[in-house]
Amino acid sequence: MSTLIGTLGSGVSALRTFMKGLEVIGNNIANVNTSGYKSSSAAYSDTFSNILQRSAPSSATATNTEALAVGTGVKLGGISTNFSQGSLQTTGRSSDLGVSGEGYFHVKNSGDGTEFVTRDGSFRWDDQGKLVNSQGYRVQGLTGDGLGTVGDITLGTPPVGAELQSVSFDKNGNVIEFYSDGSSATTNQVLLQNFTDQSALVKEGSNLFSGMLAAGPVGAASGSFAFQVGTGNAPGANGLGSIQSGTVELSNVDLTEQFSSLITTQRSFQAGSRLITVSDTILEDIVNLKR
Repeated sequence: MSTLIGTLGSGVSALRTFMKGLEVIGNNIANVNTSGYKSSSAAYSDTFSNILQRSAPSSATATNTEALAVGTGVKLGGISTNFSQGSLQTTGRSSDLGVSGEGYFHVKNSGDGTEFVTRDGSFRWDDQGKLVNSQGYRVQGLTGDGLGTVGDITLGTPPVGAELQSVSFDKNGNVIEFYSDGSSATTNQVLLQNFTDQSALVKEGSNLFSGMLAAGPVGAASGSFAFQVGTGNAPGANGLGSIQSGTVELSNVDLTEQFSSLITTQRSFQAGSRLITVSDTILEDIVNLKR
């Protein structure tokens, strides 16, 4: 009887665990068109085993003894994120920025000061001349005279008697403004942040990641994830990717792979359900023996 109860427990653990796996796959499929989305995958591990007999080493008079154990089911071993590059799609809007290679944009909520990183470069210039994402969070980089200040990417002041005509970004993240008098000026530089352990980043929704300190920001001061002037966070330097203006990075979800995983996980779920059904049938037969 205790064995059957254990079988029921294994079946329940399978249903609970593979349901989480189906949730992961379903979320990936739902975000197949989400800019900058990074797919996830579930891994499984066995649970504590009931030890029926422990192993023992051999002696001069006896051989070694093998271990006997019965597992109690399965559990979620972890959920890992695939940080591989998504393809870049042309949008035709110069303020949209895609990263070809490593690195994340750094954005800041001016309301409460919270900061995030993202691969989604769907940016725009707001009414204050700030480069912001779809939530209104301000893109961080070098700004001010001589690009000597770390802060919000902000349009500069045109020369006297001139007007701003257009703004472009080069592959190194430089913001180049063109004026009506024929002059131009580099007024900002978008910086990128790389990490030693991207798996520590936390998905916060809206294509944003937190957990930057735990992920180990490269080039940041100890105990900080803020950009530092002259520490090599420029696009194209120190292993960072380059900026592609007029593009956005697409989701890296592979639908073929996801549907294949969906089928195998669904079959595993069905097998767990069948295990519960068979155990219930046998228990019913045992109870009926007393009638």
